[in-house]
Amino acid sequence: MSIKWLCAYEIVKKYDIISTMKGLIIKQPWIDYILSGNKIWEIRGTNTNIRGKIKLIQSGSGLVVGSCEIVDSKELTLDSYRQYKHFHKIENVSTLPYKRTFAWIIKNAQRYESPRKYKHPNGAIIWVNLD
Repeated sequence: MSIKWLCAYEIVKKYDIISTMKGLIIKQPWIDYILSGNKIWEIRGTNTNIRGKIKLIQSGSGLVVGSCEIVDSKELTLDSYRQYKHFHKIENVSTLPYKRTFAWIIKNAQRYESPRKYKHPNGAIIWVNLD
């Protein structure tokens, strides 16, 4: 791998100049908790290998409302789900919500001053490819 390529890659990452950005669809009130910095674990029934900056889409709104970084994904046990409730903000922790439950670990969430419209593709439930 060349030094030129590594430098170009770092510039692309730093300045968010990637042609296709992922948008994660999140329902209320969870998206507000994330954007306020009060929720740093997004609980999902699947793992993700996506890391880095993503956009945040408020479910049902047609709007990209912010961004964040996904830094990790960890499978949870019932004990860890209960112990770290303050990270995911889900009140009922009597059982895991999915057969296999994962915490997508988030940092640097930012709300846009002006949400941006996007075109929602048919069938998109979790991720949207944004231009």
